[in-house]
Amino acid sequence: MSEVVWKPYGDYVEKSNIARFMRKHGIKDYEELVQKSCDELEWFWDAIMEDLEIQWYKPYEKVLDDSGGKPWCKWYVGGKTNVVLNCLDKHMNTPVKDKLAFIWEGDDGAIRRYTYKDVYREVCKMANALKNLKVGRGDTVGIYMPMSPQIIFALLACLKIGALAIPIFSGFGPVPVSARLRDAEAKVLITADGSMRRGKIFPIKENADEAVDMVPSIKHVVVYRRAGIDIPWHATRDIWMHQLVQGMPEECPTEEMDSEDYALMIYTSGTTGKPKGAVHTHGGCLAQICKELGYYFDVKEDDVFFWLTDIGWMMGPWMIIGVMSFGGTFVIFEGVPDYPEPDRLWELVDRHAVTTFGISPTAIRMLMRFGEGWIDKHDISSLRLLGSTGEPWDPESWMWFFEKVGKKKLPIINISGGTEIVGCFLSPLPITDLKPMTLRGPGLGMSIDVYDDDGKPVRGEKGHLVATKPAPSMTRGFWKDPDRYIETYWSRWPDIWYHGDWASVDEDGFWFLHGRSDDTIKVSGRRTGPAEIEAALIEHEAVSEAAVIGVHHDIKGEAVVCFVVLRHEFQPTDDLNESIKDKVAEILGKVGRPDEVHFVGALPKTRSAKIVRRLIKAKYLGEELGDLASVENPQAFDEIPVRGE
Repeated sequence: MSEVVWKPYGDYVEKSNIARFMRKHGIKDYEELVQKSCDELEWFWDAIMEDLEIQWYKPYEKVLDDSGGKPWCKWYVGGKTNVVLNCLDKHMNTPVKDKLAFIWEGDDGAIRRYTYKDVYREVCKMANALKNLKVGRGDTVGIYMPMSPQIIFALLACLKIGALAIPIFSGFGPVPVSARLRDAEAKVLITADGSMRRGKIFPIKENADEAVDMVPSIKHVVVYRRAGIDIPWHATRDIWMHQLVQGMPEECPTEEMDSEDYALMIYTSGTTGKPKGAVHTHGGCLAQICKELGYYFDVKEDDVFFWLTDIGWMMGPWMIIGVMSFGGTFVIFEGVPDYPEPDRLWELVDRHAVTTFGISPTAIRMLMRFGEGWIDKHDISSLRLLGSTGEPWDPESWMWFFEKVGKKKLPIINISGGTEIVGCFLSPLPITDLKPMTLRGPGLGMSIDVYDDDGKPVRGEKGHLVATKPAPSMTRGFWKDPDRYIETYWSRWPDIWYHGDWASVDEDGFWFLHGRSDDTIKVSGRRTGPAEIEAALIEHEAVSEAAVIGVHHDIKGEAVVCFVVLRHEFQPTDDLNESIKDKVAEILGKVGRPDEVHFVGALPKTRSAKIVRRLIKAKYLGEELGDLASVENPQAFDEIPVRGE
């Protein structure tokens, strides 16, 4: 059992949004808050609407209608609203209209700043332009672009006119892009000529063209000129964005959408099979995202919020919608953490006086390799909250983030949920004590539990993370595939949402995650996730990063195979190899001792810094890797050995 390393103090306790909510409702402490929010679902999801000042064109008549069963609940029944009403329109008659809405920083260091009034004007022009292309209520629009200001305008313009926005990861190749657009029957694709990364220009339009050739529903391709490069052009289909919006009116009415009308379709990052389009409603997005940014991250008008993310990851739309609803400022970033130098992010925090800084554990592990000296070159005293998501932590990396970046003074709001709920099942609050790596407890209004294999609640050991009650942001199924939705989340136990994560709750009631249950490694009957072994590997003084897979073993069921990146001062040797295996055995017991440890110079990762274990395993087993477009450093696979060779 680890010890508490951070306790809330000062403004976290006295001036946070969640403290205000608790005082308003006579709630005395954190435990009562979580209990009441989960026991009294309809009260809670109604109360936050008023407290967070979420606006409606027409008030809802009923908070929850579960007459169709838990998987098909309807929320805020009869109400009419729009995400854009709450992110943008409501600010136009207040001083917020002249505040900074967002700052864009390009890979090359270019910076642009936009006020809320600027964003309103650009969104209205884009919305009117889309209307001219016959896009309207219920139509689907793909957004396949680098992180640029135009992404914000495109996303909000779609929602403003009642179309569904489909954000797609800008690093995907033609095949995954076409699969998503074809599944969604997209009418328009918004893309760019190219993007910049590590000082180089990468074409995007060619991939978009190849994808669109496989999607008969696409009528128009709108192209943002980012890179200024020559690109193939289809005169009957392609339109330059700047020409499309030129002369468009700077006012456009916002569609009054039913609470249950779709706003976003975000495809889940499944490892096999057809991509799954999780659909999210205007009412559900507002309830969950505004709750999380307002209470978990305590966003206020004077905050500057930054999360290292891509638009195709849930965290992109989540940040945009959440921060703008509170009139805050956010930063979007086109580049990578270590270009042109390893202090790029610390420089960004300093330059823009960032107050909330969010990142993945893997990205922190990468930055740790360069040392804290790069942090010390910059004034990061503006920070008041740290955030993380994407995967489990290991103790050393969490403590480095806490001590070197947070100076032991800032809470790490470590959240976890998923694309399927456009938010979090688990999250600390600014008023909660923290242990290393903890997610503290259930998100507010998120009734969750940890089950054993027999569907019974367990404490003090790993089990399956489940939700026992519905929430407003749970996907309303997969796009045109309701059976697959039921099979994925609701089929393991009756009326229980099965999320596919390992979780545990310690004797003090602190919650922890242990990786995806579908990554489970079972050695001699003992079940573990790769994250647990990776954490043990990183405990060795020589190991900077690690990835773990399980492969078939005739006797033990599965063998543990590890790929490690060494710290700069260490060199690969047979003795070091054995020492690393011994370290894991010391921490996890002999059954956890790796069968193999392979030294590599880098681990293959996505642009959001997630390690691609599935592809590492495929390379090791000599299988076809398929499309590597989402991998930031595909050359890293060259160092992954093939089993038996």
